[in-house]
Amino acid sequence: QVQLVESGGGLVQTGGSLRLSCAASGRTFRSYATGWFRQAPGKERDFVAVITWSGEYVYYADSVKGRFTISRDDAKNTVYLQMNSLKPEDTAVYYCAADLNPSRGDYDKTYQYNYWGQGTQVTVSS
Repeated sequence: QVQLVESGGGLVQTGGSLRLSCAASGRTFRSYATGWFRQAPGKERDFVAVITWSGEYVYYADSVKGRFTISRDDAKNTVYLQMNSLKPEDTAVYYCAADLNPSRGDYDKTYQYNYWGQGTQVTVSS
């Protein structure tokens, strides 16, 4: 079992930065691939980024490539999402998700992840 708690959301102006954290419980968290998804009001939950259990592979949605960076610190059982050059269209609730064996090629699918956090709100003002 893994429990995930997101933090770091808030209100920021266009062009600003935020760093989200996903703190996990469970000694085996380092074995999990961990992703970030986001959901804007009235829209589906969309993939943002994922990092594999080893940290060797990272994948990003096209909309955030070059602006967001995902990383993990297994000593702290935490995965981070550094978000730079934020845009109003980045406004959403951001969710952390984890799973032992999401299928490669389907990292962007919500059904690949069994464990989810409660979400943290990110609002980017224009």
